[in-house]
Amino acid sequence: MFRFAGFHITLFEHELSVPALAIFGICLVVIAVMIYFLLRNRQTQSATIKYSDLQIVRRSARTGRQKLRIILPAFRILAVILLVIAFARPQAGTENREVSTEGIDIMLALDVSGSMKAEDYRPQTYNRLHVAKEEIKKFVQKRTSDRIGLVVFSQSSFTQCPLTLDYGVLLSFLEQVKFGMIQDGTAIGMALANSINRLRESPSKSKVIILLTDGVNNAGEIDPLTAASIASTMGVKIYTIGVGKPGNAMYPVDDPIFGKRYIYLPNEIDEEGLRKIAEKTGGKYFRARSEKELEDIYTKIDELERTEIKVKEYVQYKELFSMFVYFGLGLLMLEMFLGQTLFRKIP
Repeated sequence: MFRFAGFHITLFEHELSVPALAIFGICLVVIAVMIYFLLRNRQTQSATIKYSDLQIVRRSARTGRQKLRIILPAFRILAVILLVIAFARPQAGTENREVSTEGIDIMLALDVSGSMKAEDYRPQTYNRLHVAKEEIKKFVQKRTSDRIGLVVFSQSSFTQCPLTLDYGVLLSFLEQVKFGMIQDGTAIGMALANSINRLRESPSKSKVIILLTDGVNNAGEIDPLTAASIASTMGVKIYTIGVGKPGNAMYPVDDPIFGKRYIYLPNEIDEEGLRKIAEKTGGKYFRARSEKELEDIYTKIDELERTEIKVKEYVQYKELFSMFVYFGLGLLMLEMFLGQTLFRKIP
């Protein structure tokens, strides 16, 4: 890093600061005046000895030494520029940054029950579980320094991936999530208890659970509101997401005779229960009626739960004042030496 710091002068016990910009302005004025007087003197200067006729001198060619004499005023101007830059206090610095992050521990609880097979987001193409996995993948890829884990649940619950900073491993485990991993059912309370247990010994100041489901708690030994009370006691915030369009949804059925076919079944989401779970822990309940809404929900949660990043900058500057002074004075001395020796005028 390079900068001009200007200089300070003390006048009547008051310190006055002269900014580098003002110094450069003075430099330009001084150089312009020097060039003006140089050109003026060359046009108006009178000879020491006067001759009646100069035709012979004018017809003679100028020597190389005469042509090079222009470097004397050039040295003088350059010396002035260097001295003015020196007064502007040039400094070269090395910038060091100290970045400290306060990460967030996030457990993702994902419903893999049979009802997640419904294809009401993009009919005949993707089911709810596939769409949820894609949006979770986008959410994970936006994070930088947070530990994230994954819990899957149906009739029971287990940890698919513990809290980790290795998002590649997490996404690999997410890709392996599929139907049939657990016997069918919806154990929301068990999913929350499992997630809370993973966050129990977390040293992070901010601990979050994001639970996604499309059903009603109908399995497990722990009531969802009881699990939410435990989470609240431990300072864990829960965001709940209910997925599925209102009304009936198409579910694929494998018929041994006719093959794959679809039946319509009503959506059963315990919105009131999910809302109470979120409110009890200071979180928020979201309803995702479409793939776009689900994407927006994860974006909102991403904005709400951001990692705190503190950046401290340290810059060590080295003064370059002396270097420009030495070069400037050196050029002035060189100009004086050449003017009195190699380029000396004889009257």
